[in-house]
Amino acid sequence: MSATDAPPSSFDFTAPLGPPRPVKSHPAPTRIAFCASDKPEAELARDRLVARYGSVPEAEAEVIVALGGDGFMLETLHANMERRTPVFGMNRGSVGFLMNDYDEAGLLERLAAAGRAVSHPLQMDARDIAGTLHTGLSINEVSLLRQTRQSAKLRISVDGMVRLEELTCDGCMVATPAGSTAYNLSAHGPIIPLGARMLALTPISAFRPRRWRGALLPHRAKVAFEILEADKRPVSAVADTLEVRNVVRVDVRERRDVSLTMLFDEGRSFEERVLAEQFTV
Repeated sequence: MSATDAPPSSFDFTAPLGPPRPVKSHPAPTRIAFCASDKPEAELARDRLVARYGSVPEAEAEVIVALGGDGFMLETLHANMERRTPVFGMNRGSVGFLMNDYDEAGLLERLAAAGRAVSHPLQMDARDIAGTLHTGLSINEVSLLRQTRQSAKLRISVDGMVRLEELTCDGCMVATPAGSTAYNLSAHGPIIPLGARMLALTPISAFRPRRWRGALLPHRAKVAFEILEADKRPVSAVADTLEVRNVVRVDVRERRDVSLTMLFDEGRSFEERVLAEQFTV
């Protein structure tokens, strides 16, 4: 069943993009799909919740409850990208930055009162040394990484204008606001509020120019990476689960026409988590 064939739903999270907020006026969903990572604790939680609340196939669901960690949350969002079904994560993994606390009781009430966070993925178009074009979507970031002991050399253009003639580095990435607290933050990139409509261009262990720390770009910016000395200094490009080896050029842009909705417990919005992360010491 496609998204257009699905029964009409009163549990509507397809409103235009805005700041996350509690959705108190909606009734609790009646069609819930439960999915779990392959961890035993996640599978056990799924079985218990299905026994308590029932379950429908993901294609028929008004909301999907994902049980696992942040990686599984991203997998679930990817799997339902075309249907745009909102996903409510409950932590049965490790970090759980994108997840809500696990609690079997009161789930319907939590879903009815949940706030939403809408993000848009990046599209990566990567051409390899053989001339083949590979396209993929990424929720967090598109990253370029050196493949060997030698550093990568990249030329970076933004909207068709060369902004950095040569960056010698371990790699570089373009991160979405939703992904700015993940790999981007580990590489000392900026944290971006979800509604900021910006992208982070962040180097990974830059050697030359040593003091370049990256840039904040408008969300409409189109970023192009040209790999210099690609034969001698091979580079791979990664968009979530898609990795392309030996690339010679990578183009990155935001797909504003694709929306991904994550649901969060009332009072624990994604925006609040991002804000709090900036004061973590």
